[in-house]
Amino acid sequence: MSALTGTLTLARFIVRRDRIRISVWVGAIAALAALTAVGIEGVFPTQAALDQTAAATAHNAAMIAFNGAPYALDTIGGQVAFQFGAGGMVLVALMSLFMTGRLTRGEEEGGRLELVRSLPVGIHANTIAAVLVVASMGIAVGALSAAALIAQGLPVAGSATLGASFTLVALVFAGVALLAAQAAESTRFVYGASAVVLGAAYVLRAVGDIGDGTADWLTPIGIAEQARPFAGERWWPFALLVGLAAVLILASTAIAARRDLGAGLIAVRPGPPTAAPSLGSPLGLALRLQRGSLQAWAAGVFVIGAFYGLLGPSVDAFIAGNKMLAELLASGGGGTLTDQYFADSFRLMALLASGFAVQSALRIRGEETALRADLVLATPVSRVRFAAGHLAPAIVGSVLLLALVGLGTGLAYGLAGGDAASLPALFAAPIVYAPAMWVMAGLAVALDGLAPRWVDATWVLLVGCVVVGFLGPVLGLPPWVNDLSPFQHVPELPGGDLALAPLVALSALAAGLTAVGLVGLRRRDIGRV
Repeated sequence: MSALTGTLTLARFIVRRDRIRISVWVGAIAALAALTAVGIEGVFPTQAALDQTAAATAHNAAMIAFNGAPYALDTIGGQVAFQFGAGGMVLVALMSLFMTGRLTRGEEEGGRLELVRSLPVGIHANTIAAVLVVASMGIAVGALSAAALIAQGLPVAGSATLGASFTLVALVFAGVALLAAQAAESTRFVYGASAVVLGAAYVLRAVGDIGDGTADWLTPIGIAEQARPFAGERWWPFALLVGLAAVLILASTAIAARRDLGAGLIAVRPGPPTAAPSLGSPLGLALRLQRGSLQAWAAGVFVIGAFYGLLGPSVDAFIAGNKMLAELLASGGGGTLTDQYFADSFRLMALLASGFAVQSALRIRGEETALRADLVLATPVSRVRFAAGHLAPAIVGSVLLLALVGLGTGLAYGLAGGDAASLPALFAAPIVYAPAMWVMAGLAVALDGLAPRWVDATWVLLVGCVVVGFLGPVLGLPPWVNDLSPFQHVPELPGGDLALAPLVALSALAAGLTAVGLVGLRRRDIGRV
């Protein structure tokens, strides 16, 4: 028996079991690429419109930090790469991170890999099978995206280059997640550590794009951008991505062959001989379990908020001189151009931080499927108390993360030469998104109580909110579609008026969804699949 015995069989089993999840990831990202191309053609119907926007954007540090490298912005293809290139790479990276973590450390943590390894299966079979599946997903995303762009009449070379960028970024971050899976015994660590790498990659990409480009070579997303789709394609940067992915995957397989099944490189510290009194309650236990995740999210959003704050003083200088661009940015809300820039930044950060709210709420289902909920519910603890314990960190943590976003932005803005007196306003502004984040957590609880098999659809709904929030104007979505996102009903601060009615309505909706989910959880069987 070789080290790869059973690899193809396991890969086929994974595809059969996760076919719906795979189809949703691949189809959604490819569809977004196609819709972006269609929307951009509608937004820029003439070459004059493209030329004016290109001239305004080429030196706009804020927009470049948001979107990506400004190559060939006077063409439809260049605008597609600018508007969706970096964002699409983040999506395929998330696809790879979640799928790789699920198929490797998730199988190991759940005890299923031990059963598989008891059969005549090679030591590397599961790892390579996971890589094959995720790589195939990346290839499918790249091929379908390229085909969709070509069908819109965009150049073949540029479309193929952008599609190949998606494929290789997916492969690199599969290697990142695979390496993280060797470090610790928890799937949560894999997701958290990989997300930190992805966040750092995005920030370094932004620093490189608005600077001299040196930092781009330190991040997979930046390297992929250097292929320059629709702007004189260069294929040689892809060799760097292939080499990086190969190193990560080979290092991961070498480590996996030398460690104990179920263990990680980071040894688990032995706990104290007696538990803290706080662990005697469902809330205390939930806070302990989610403490590390909350700390990682808090550090991440604070750093990214500070990054956007550093760019704040440059907004007026870059935008105010261009009438069309100034009117476009100012149309999003009241206040100055800088105010609207911060309002857009806070929406982005709220959508990002909603990942924590969803992740935290989904711990209810995670504890159930891992059979740890049975142990808690065997004590005098009701199902509602158990669920509320895990929901509390989602509710309170949402406010804390948003406050850290505002604090990081305000401090960095003042240090970069902005108005230091604006710190209180910047600190408070993003907190208005808390009710929208609670709605996402409420959706997770509602699905868990009523249709636990579909609870992961909450992530799909969150991605839909991201698409509406940032590609809605480009895609030309009808108003009723935009209104489906709770984040679209939040007043844009700073600069806008603080309207309490939509915040109260969102809070009531979140409470209603949570109540429905808790009622469903009380009535259904625990452990139901």
